Amino acid sequence: MQTGPINSAATQPAAFAVQSRNGRPDLELTKALTRVSPQQQARAQKTATDFEAMFINAMFSQMTSGLKGEGPFGSTTGTGVWRSMLTEQYSRNFASAGGVGISSEVYRTLILQQAKASR
Repeated sequence: MQTGPINSAATQPAAFAVQSRNGRPDLELTKALTRVSPQQQARAQKTATDFEAMFINAMFSQMTSGLKGEGPFGSTTGTGVWRSMLTEQYSRNFASAGGVGISSEVYRTLILQQAKASR
């Protein structure tokens, strides 16, 4: 379900940014972007990235939940807290770098809903 990159409002005006989905132009999203303000687009992008970071954090937390006394923190009393903080930062960085493609779909859905509401 990987989609093409999303052009941010800061780099290109919505009217000129042709979005792609599965290698094809996403004309529905491109049209919707003309009806949504750049501020709303930026908020939707942040919300989508934050959602993906939460999803990735849940995956990473499950991956590290079985670790006992291994890794960079050993088996100290604060290991669980430090490991969860590290996992959260890994998740945020992973999502900001492109993630697994969830944010693209969330962003698309948010923009389409906002465009429909602005009619």
